[in-house]
Amino acid sequence: MKRYPVVKSAPVAKPAPIIPEVPVAPAVPRVLLAEESMPYRRVIREALMAFRICEVDDAPSGERAFELALQREYSLFLFSLPLPDMTGDMLDRLLSKAYPMVHAGVHAAPPVIFLIQPTDALRFQELQRDVRVRGSMPLPPKLDVLLAVTASLLPERQGFAFPSFPPHVP
Repeated sequence: MKRYPVVKSAPVAKPAPIIPEVPVAPAVPRVLLAEESMPYRRVIREALMAFRICEVDDAPSGERAFELALQREYSLFLFSLPLPDMTGDMLDRLLSKAYPMVHAGVHAAPPVIFLIQPTDALRFQELQRDVRVRGSMPLPPKLDVLLAVTASLLPERQGFAFPSFPPHVP
């Protein structure tokens, strides 16, 4: 009796399941705000979230802001020049070096806007040479200046920022 060699066939690959493409919602821009004054932080945070499409994390010190920046990715930094533990420009310099090393796929730290006191005007002029510095806002915060300086960096919220109230009927 003649024996024929057994030929094993290659396993048949199962077709890959068809997974419908689910549109991915674009990530909401996140802003990191570092300012010592809690009332100023609150005003800036609430104004940004009311008039711009963004989420805001705030910190009372440079150290806390540094920790937050290493934990999450941000689209914009808002740093007060005078902070209790370091200056805002020092915080920005530290983050410009560390931020790209911690976040995969990020090549540079996000743009920065400085919150300045009237006495910091000359110092801010020196900081403007950095390409990431996109402007300044004087303290105490002013809504029109905040919206103007963030106009090109954060998308505008469409519609009414505040709920409409029914007309007053006596």
